[in-house]
Amino acid sequence: MSEDIRNFRPPMQYRRFGRTGRMLSVITLGGMRYVHGWEKPRDEVPPDMLAECRTMVEQALAAGINHIETAYGYGKSEACYGQALAELKIPRGRYHLMTKGAPMSADEARRMVDEQLRSLRTDRIDLYGWHGINNAELLRAATARGGPVEELLKMKAEGIIGDVGFSTHGPLEVICDAIATGLFSFVNLHYYYFYQRNRGAVDYAAAKGMGVFIISPNDKGGQLFNPPPLLRRLCAPLTPIQFNARWCLRTPAVQTLSFGLTRPEHVQEMLGVLPVSVPLSGQDLGVQLALDARQAEDPASAWEGWECQGDPSGINIPEVLRFRRLGKCWDMQGFGVYRYNMLESKGHWFPGGYATEEALAHLDEGRAPPGIDLKGWLREAHQAFHRAKT
Repeated sequence: MSEDIRNFRPPMQYRRFGRTGRMLSVITLGGMRYVHGWEKPRDEVPPDMLAECRTMVEQALAAGINHIETAYGYGKSEACYGQALAELKIPRGRYHLMTKGAPMSADEARRMVDEQLRSLRTDRIDLYGWHGINNAELLRAATARGGPVEELLKMKAEGIIGDVGFSTHGPLEVICDAIATGLFSFVNLHYYYFYQRNRGAVDYAAAKGMGVFIISPNDKGGQLFNPPPLLRRLCAPLTPIQFNARWCLRTPAVQTLSFGLTRPEHVQEMLGVLPVSVPLSGQDLGVQLALDARQAEDPASAWEGWECQGDPSGINIPEVLRFRRLGKCWDMQGFGVYRYNMLESKGHWFPGGYATEEALAHLDEGRAPPGIDLKGWLREAHQAFHRAKT
């Protein structure tokens, strides 16, 4: 660990994570992006992965982070954290540990948590999220009477789990329905400057006393670690990662954001997020206004197409229109290529198909307002972003 980090006195800020009562750092150390993380077998951790994880745990904690997040579905991540934390001899009370899983029955929930405890080398999980309530069917399965969430809540009563929540890549309506069950103490969701659709869910969760954790702000929030020159210029003197984090945290309803820190320079950039101002400072508001002004480059694209969810074409219309808008207004074509080509491969995690001519033939254009060339825009996006798989 470098001497400057070792001697650093962190300016980290902390917020109460809803009714869990836990004071979490506004930045969370995410566990999804370590080298070799997706290779099998899941319980064998290569030396370079372990070294990377150990370094980032040390530096993150030195910088004031006190929340570590992983998941059963993150490959080797749980085993890696378990080994790294044990070898570093980090006192268990120094950090809050979150993991997640998607068991489909009570028995599976019990078995999965037992396995996760062994992988993480701990006797308790502070925060456990049902991983991926992404549609109505999964919500029903997770929350069924005698089902997996009920079993997780039993494990909470037994002291094995501290609090139970859920994570989601689903539509706003499903997120709100999950919040309305009253079963969960926190929610992990997508909400960024370049994706503001879920603000209603953030506010609803806050009104219900739930913790709100923003996932993947730097990757799915726009691949902000690789911004186009225009975006760098508009966000200056901040980096796009720093501005987006401050923008998300401008409301107390959001308590923490996940950062996939894998290199020391990531920690230094993260520290530039601080201090966070509520509301935005004058400088940060100026950045937001500069970004907002770019919408004038294609004002009609402010229409996001949510009326077209479930279109008979099978196209994920709001997302495809979002990629087009980000490219037109902020030169973020690279993000469009990255995300568009995930369609048709991620199932309920990222549903919908490409805007092919075959799909466009089934498009219901009547849902779009007058003056919107919906078919033309979708065709344009497909031509701009689609890359044939080889």
